[in-house]
Amino acid sequence: MRILRIAVVGVGAYETSRARAYLAAIKKLADRYLLCALSDYSQQSLYAAGGRFGVKALYTDVEEMISEEEPDVVFVLVPTDGQSVMALTAARHKCHILTEIPYAITLPVGDAVAEACLENRVKWEVAENVWLWPHERLKREIVKAGFLGKITHARLWYTSGSYHGFNAVHMILRREAKRVLGYAQLVEAPPYTSYGGTKEETSWWESGIIEFEGGVVCLYEKPPWPGVRRSHWEIEGTQGYLTGNGVKDDLVLYKDGGQIRYPFQDLYEEIDGEQVLAGVRVDTEPPIIWQNPFKQYRFSQFDDVAKASILCSLHRAVTENAEPEYGAANARRDMEIWIVIRESAQRGNIWVSLPLNGMTGLERRVHEVYISRYGHDPIKETASLLKTPFNRLSVMWTLAGFL
Repeated sequence: MRILRIAVVGVGAYETSRARAYLAAIKKLADRYLLCALSDYSQQSLYAAGGRFGVKALYTDVEEMISEEEPDVVFVLVPTDGQSVMALTAARHKCHILTEIPYAITLPVGDAVAEACLENRVKWEVAENVWLWPHERLKREIVKAGFLGKITHARLWYTSGSYHGFNAVHMILRREAKRVLGYAQLVEAPPYTSYGGTKEETSWWESGIIEFEGGVVCLYEKPPWPGVRRSHWEIEGTQGYLTGNGVKDDLVLYKDGGQIRYPFQDLYEEIDGEQVLAGVRVDTEPPIIWQNPFKQYRFSQFDDVAKASILCSLHRAVTENAEPEYGAANARRDMEIWIVIRESAQRGNIWVSLPLNGMTGLERRVHEVYISRYGHDPIKETASLLKTPFNRLSVMWTLAGFL
């Protein structure tokens, strides 16, 4: 198997950072990747990560790292506002790229990255994780097997980063969204600390109706903080429904005027003295089983399984000249739904058709505030932003509460 040289931009500020978890996943996939270099604005974080993961090639200058190390792949794990800047730089240097979610700060910025990848003939995978959790994989198998009958509608509650929720629903339904009716309001909330460490006393409340192909409708709500319920989604058909949050889930089937509940069961087996996730099943007749293809690497935590899937998706795309499993197009669709909900709300809560034509008002404001905050355009003046310390909370959060 061909081993790809992978360099990572953004190593995380803490030992528990998501970036560090990805570095650990890369090291486990040693038959596919060689972690050749790290880059970060913070020398302290850089040397801490380099020491832990045994990487000697450490850089604070991204372009210098790419020029000196010539990686096949650049994985961008910097804060959201810096994602596209680093991705554009890597693509223009003809490196394949992995980026964290979301697609971009606006659709046009993400589209610029996609165009740069096409021009330079490199692959781009987006690290959307929710649809790759083991339970979500099993849900797709259940729907594919026809247990739910004809799919009629979906319900989604998501508390932050709602493109994750749209991703979960979209990838189970395997249908394109056709139009959206949205509502949004900034409301008072009990004082809380945001993802970026800022003190907040307001929160966005969103709701929407997303109509997919074939008349399947998803009812969506993002409750204001702290909210009545946690993230949760349901897929309902004529013969039953799926309910849960990707971690605790059930299949319920209708029979003889009643309901039969089939809890998702996580299956483990011992490998060299360690309990490792072997698969997930429901005891229907016949049973539906998803088997963990990464158990030999000891990936057991659901999100670690997703990380392995994402990394292997790009490896396959590069080495077999295939399309990434998720890719920029799906990431764009999931992000677009969220943007259209706000566009509908801005227009007075009217139906808005997909795909969008042109830039929305919210996206224009995001772009303007971005330039005001950082001093440069992320597409046209990319090089001027390479050494910028990007805020953990993005411009999207400032304007719309988007993570």
